[in-house]
Amino acid sequence: QMWFSRSGHHQARDPYFLYAASNAGSLIALLSYPLLVERWSGLAGQATAWYAGYGLLVVLAVVCGIGVWRRPVAVQHADDAVAGEAPPRWGRRLRWVALAFVPSSLMLGVTTHITTDIAPVPLLWVVPLALYLLTFVLVFARRPLIPHAWVVAAAPFVLAPVAVMTLQAENSLGWAPVPLHLLMFFAAALLCHGELVADRPAAEHLTEFYLWMSLGGVLGGIFAALVSPQVFNAIYEFPLLLVLAMALRPGMRNSVSAKDWRELGALAAAALVVMALVGLAGTYGLVRETPLPRTLAVIGLAALLVLRGRAAPNAFVYTALMAAAVVLLPSSMNRGNAERSFFGTHRVSLMENGAVRVLLHGTTVHGAERIKDRDGKPVARPVPATYYHPEGPMARGVTAARSISGKPETAFRAGIIGLGAGSMACHARTAETWRFYEIDPVVVRIARDPSRFTFLSRCRPDADIVLGDARLTLAKEKPQSFDYLVIDAFSSDSVPVHLLTREAMQLYVDKLAPRGILAMHVSNRHLDLIEVATSLTKAHPGLVAAVVDDKAAKRGLDAARSHVVFFARSREALAPVLAWHDARAVAAPRTQPWTDDYSDILSALWAKYVRR
Repeated sequence: QMWFSRSGHHQARDPYFLYAASNAGSLIALLSYPLLVERWSGLAGQATAWYAGYGLLVVLAVVCGIGVWRRPVAVQHADDAVAGEAPPRWGRRLRWVALAFVPSSLMLGVTTHITTDIAPVPLLWVVPLALYLLTFVLVFARRPLIPHAWVVAAAPFVLAPVAVMTLQAENSLGWAPVPLHLLMFFAAALLCHGELVADRPAAEHLTEFYLWMSLGGVLGGIFAALVSPQVFNAIYEFPLLLVLAMALRPGMRNSVSAKDWRELGALAAAALVVMALVGLAGTYGLVRETPLPRTLAVIGLAALLVLRGRAAPNAFVYTALMAAAVVLLPSSMNRGNAERSFFGTHRVSLMENGAVRVLLHGTTVHGAERIKDRDGKPVARPVPATYYHPEGPMARGVTAARSISGKPETAFRAGIIGLGAGSMACHARTAETWRFYEIDPVVVRIARDPSRFTFLSRCRPDADIVLGDARLTLAKEKPQSFDYLVIDAFSSDSVPVHLLTREAMQLYVDKLAPRGILAMHVSNRHLDLIEVATSLTKAHPGLVAAVVDDKAAKRGLDAARSHVVFFARSREALAPVLAWHDARAVAAPRTQPWTDDYSDILSALWAKYVRR
């Protein structure tokens, strides 16, 4: 763009529209990747295309550079004479950083929020990123389709309600909040990026402008991906960034006076009193878990921010108070015992009137323990629940593996990839060797804490847990180590593709005893992974597969329905599983097996919703 500004072209004075073109190209590439590139090309082919693309980019850059270098000097001087704007001050530079920081961080925040706490659907992450790129296309265009004044006026009425919604139990509303959150993000990004365009400098400072804007984007990504998981135990950055976006609106940049601090203190004191009264009312059972007074209090704060946003001296007060409300007011975000890591937010909650303790990763249950029986009495020994109940496929698989191995108890070995709440530990016998593989240290900490779950502390107090990626840690085991190997390492409803590939299956088979049984838990709300799993038999001649659909299980916490695919080296080894009434032997489907070089999420999505 800097070279274009010196080209003598009639639009050279304002070359920023080229940024719209570049982001339009990025948007096309983004949409093309899951729809076309990933489906029809492996990683090796994609890498070759990347090399060729970068080589072409270098050639074109050299051609453009030669064109600028050979341009007549007189034209260059004439263009330089147009410029004359003073260098940007530090306040302006920092505002550029902030305006780029918010949309970048918010994009990652809203992606994490909707794909873990609302609708963990594969490829849904594409939508926020596409909207992010689209805002650049719209605001940097020579003739913006949406006037910036309209965005500034409408933004508070879009952002404030969503900030309130994130404080409530929105995951009980199903998919309904998703379009509203996406609209909110689009409005916030359009607002901030529109402000960047409105405050862009002359072409002579173009490079510096993009440098500070890029820095803001990088810092936003660092904040969302690295800082937030360490600072917050839930996705608080999402509503906090909404508040910051509102604070960056035009007219909100006034200095903070002593009066502002006094007013903030008074309102904060009043808010604390209201919170204390609401908490007291909740203690005596006068209000529900998410009562109307809390909701009204937050809505009132949001309304104050909207109404007073134009009253410059007090704008800071309401912005700060809204940010405090997001974190301090009781809400669905801080309900339950929550911990967060780079792999997501894990929440331990009580259900069925405190009778069942549940481990949730986003909206997906990863284990449950009944702590009170139907009569309200404490349970003496934990009983695995949900997918791991005693009559479920994975529990019956333990019995099948024991019977076919013919080994004494002291020689039987089991490997469990994916710890969860530690439910599978209660299916182990005392003298057996069981090893768990888990990538997330937070999950290990939760499972080992007897105040949360007692599966490990009561059934396997000295549980052997290997921390790290299962593909890497399992590779260190001796060949033919396990009589029973369970693959149950899904995060929320997302798919760890590298555990479902031909190369991964080769690893599992290598570590499986000659008469061992492999169980792969493939239950998923949005993908049909049965064909993906059974297609792996194509790459391993002699491998036999059986699918078990636990239809008899009640759709509840004590016994949840599950789909498990069992594998063995021979039909004889899989005979105990094939004898079950709910098991069926399956041949390899026409589906192409996934590899470390190739996977096709769209086909699994299509099979779930269309071909079923």
